[in-house]
Amino acid sequence: MKEYLEIDFTITPAEGGRDILLALLDNLGYDSFEETPKGLKAYILEKDFNAEEIESLFIFHSDEYEVSYATDKLENKNWNEEWETNYQPIFIDDKIHIRAPFHEAHPEYPIELLITPKMSFGTGHHQTTRLVSRLMLDMDLKGKKILDMGTGTGVLAVLAEKRGAGEIDAIDNFEWAAENTEENAEANNCKNITAIHGDAEMLPGRKYDIVLANINRNVLMEDMKTYIDTLPTGGYLVISGFFENDFEMLTAKATECGTTLVNKIKEDRWMACQYQKQ
Repeated sequence: MKEYLEIDFTITPAEGGRDILLALLDNLGYDSFEETPKGLKAYILEKDFNAEEIESLFIFHSDEYEVSYATDKLENKNWNEEWETNYQPIFIDDKIHIRAPFHEAHPEYPIELLITPKMSFGTGHHQTTRLVSRLMLDMDLKGKKILDMGTGTGVLAVLAEKRGAGEIDAIDNFEWAAENTEENAEANNCKNITAIHGDAEMLPGRKYDIVLANINRNVLMEDMKTYIDTLPTGGYLVISGFFENDFEMLTAKATECGTTLVNKIKEDRWMACQYQKQ
C-alpha cells in the first residue's frame, strides 16, 4: 500500500502566506492541499518527501512570514476517511453543485457533479477549479473534442461532458488520479471520458478543439506550446493554477505560441485565462 505524508504547515500571518506556500509546494509535486485556519495541509507520497527541499523555500526565510510544520503518516484508508469527514459540497454561481454521493442533492442547480476525491487535487474547493468551471460555462462545448490536462479528480472532464462535449481525454501523471477520474466518470454516467495515465510527452499527434490545463505556472510555461500545437485555428486553451503576478509572463508565452487572450477572470490572487489560436 502506498503511504502518504500529511504535512501540516502553520503560517503567520496565514492570509497571503497560505497562497504563496501552496504555489511553492505545487511546483514541488505535492498532490493535494487543504486550507486550515492556521495555514495549510499538504499531501505527498512518503518516498517523495524531502525536508531540506521544503526548508529551502524562500518563505521559510522571509521577514514577512513565520512558517513551521509537522508531519503525520497516512495510509490510503485514513486519507479517504479524512476526505469524507471534511469534504463539503460546493456551489458555483447558482449553476453548478459539486457533491459527494453522501451529500444531499440540490435539483435547483442546473448542473450536478458527483465527485468522490481520493488522493486527487480538484474537488471544486480550490479557487482555480472554480475559475475554470466559470470559463467553461461561457464556452460552447457541444460536440467538441477536449483535453483535460492534469485532470486530478476528473471534475473538469465531467463538467465538460455535462455541457455536451464529445470525446474527452483526461490525462494525469499520477496513476491514482486517472483511476479516480474513471470512478467519478462512472458515478456521473459519463460515456465520453477516457482517463489516461501520462503527461505532455504523449500529446504530439493528438488533436483537440479545446485544451483545459489547471496545473501550475512552471508546467504551463514548459508545456504551453505542446498544448497549443494540438489545437486547430480557432481552438481554445484555458489555463489556471497560477497567481495574478504570473499573468503577463504566461500571456506572453501564449502569444508567442500563436494565441490571443480572449477572457480572464480572478478569485483572490488566483487567475484563469482563455486564449484562442490564430
